[in-house]
Amino acid sequence: MTEKKKTTIVLFSGDYDKAMAAYIIANGAAAYDHEVTIFHTFWGLNALRKDEDIPVQKGFMERMFGKMMPRGAGKMGLSKMNFAGFGPKLIKDTMKKHNAMSLPQLIEMAQEQDVKLVACTMTMDLLGLKEEELLNNIEYAGVAAYLADAEEGNINLFI
Repeated sequence: MTEKKKTTIVLFSGDYDKAMAAYIIANGAAAYDHEVTIFHTFWGLNALRKDEDIPVQKGFMERMFGKMMPRGAGKMGLSKMNFAGFGPKLIKDTMKKHNAMSLPQLIEMAQEQDVKLVACTMTMDLLGLKEEELLNNIEYAGVAAYLADAEEGNINLFI
């Protein structure tokens, strides 16, 4: 019996298009029977934020970070041609016309395919994000856990 191939992705970017690329690759690898991990750190954590405002106790700086960052995958901006939020609307409309899946749908598909979605706990502490504010059924870990997965990875990507 051959050992299952492993793919790891560090999602550092908070850009909608880059997060989409990470999730398209992750879903493709999972479809090819890879064991897949996406380690969300810094701005990549925004892909895991719930859309709704979750009331949690925070200090002033933590509240400010929470207000400045997009709430949920669907509200992330584009890396290029953002045009004060008009760019994402254009790309989403174009995607809909071509029956392409949205980022929230790709995240849901990844969870259905048992892609391991990991939120970086150190970054959560720095940005003041709480577990209650992130999607259900994800994991929480530090860089050592990611490195353990990546060490065995056949494919390791940083997006």
